[in-house]
Amino acid sequence: MDFLSIFGLKRQEGKRVTFRDTLRSIPIFSELGRRELASVERILHKREYSAGEVIFRQDEPGLGMYIIETGRVSILTDESHENMTELGDGEFFGELPLLDGGSRSATAVAKTACRIFGFFQPDLFALIERNPRLGVKIVLSLAAIIGMRLRAVNERVQGLLAPPAPPPAAARHSRPKKSDEGSRRP
Repeated sequence: MDFLSIFGLKRQEGKRVTFRDTLRSIPIFSELGRRELASVERILHKREYSAGEVIFRQDEPGLGMYIIETGRVSILTDESHENMTELGDGEFFGELPLLDGGSRSATAVAKTACRIFGFFQPDLFALIERNPRLGVKIVLSLAAIIGMRLRAVNERVQGLLAPPAPPPAAARHSRPKKSDEGSRRP
């Protein structure tokens, strides 16, 4: 069996992996200490979804991000229902609304039965009020991740917009061999 599929625990090289270990593996929380992670854990909202159940829809108001403890989630575009990506145990999605509260840019659907934790903007803001230092750590990490993702998208877009590369010089100047010319009939 795979990670966290049995009671949220896994043995890895003789060590039990907990949900806190999963949180620590997420870049947004990777620099947090044990007490800081405990503070974050207390404000997470546990949700369970059945296979095929919609977690959120494109264009709905965004409330926060989601962390997959167990299961698989598909991220789809509403227009074409194209699967943009599939995520699994220990991965997260939907983080942009933590900063801007904007609407969802895609639809998230549970591909399998899932146990997911929500981290929502009102809880982040309350955490910032109670513990500004911790809140700033989280917001800066979140901003760095969003920046990295934006750069990756920009590179893909530039690749799509770039004119096609010209053929190599040898291909441009090659002529059919005489043996090829003689075998052709008009």
